Amino acid sequence: MSLIKSACSLLGAASISLLLSGNLHASDYQHSLTVDKMTFAWSVAGDNLAIKLSAPTTGWVGIGFHPTDMMKDANIVLGFVKDGKVEISDDFGTQVTQHSPDTKRDGQENVTVVSGSETGKTTILEFTIPLKSGDPNDGVINPQADTVILLAYGPDQDSTKLKHQFAKTITVNLGNGVKK
Repeated sequence: MSLIKSACSLLGAASISLLLSGNLHASDYQHSLTVDKMTFAWSVAGDNLAIKLSAPTTGWVGIGFHPTDMMKDANIVLGFVKDGKVEISDDFGTQVTQHSPDTKRDGQENVTVVSGSETGKTTILEFTIPLKSGDPNDGVINPQADTVILLAYGPDQDSTKLKHQFAKTITVNLGNGVKK
């Protein structure tokens, strides 16, 4: 059993290493689903969740985990690409239609940016977040359980202050990729 755990730890470490080097490709994600025109791909990599978001916008794309009512109480990550650089924010859903950065709520940024690009009218962000960051604004993501997820993207402007033009709530098991 310890040999299996060691192998899994090594695989997780290798996945994180690939992620941080920017060498992970779309086909390397364990799961992927498209909701309308937005794609969410992910892998559980050790103690982290590797995420790739793609949407038909030159503005922001975002994802939220475990909202209680619309955006309220969700761990939200959103960002955009401006002049070839990724700008990303780790937020918390303060109300049903509002969110603010974790750092303004005695929390911390827990997002590791892997890459981002804007090609034509499509924005792609890749990043990792810890499954259990210890930040009270984030909560715990259990990949073996069903997880309520918010997917959204904004209009063709580089500002996370602008209201989404697409938003959808889904429930998915992050471990097996099954959408409910």
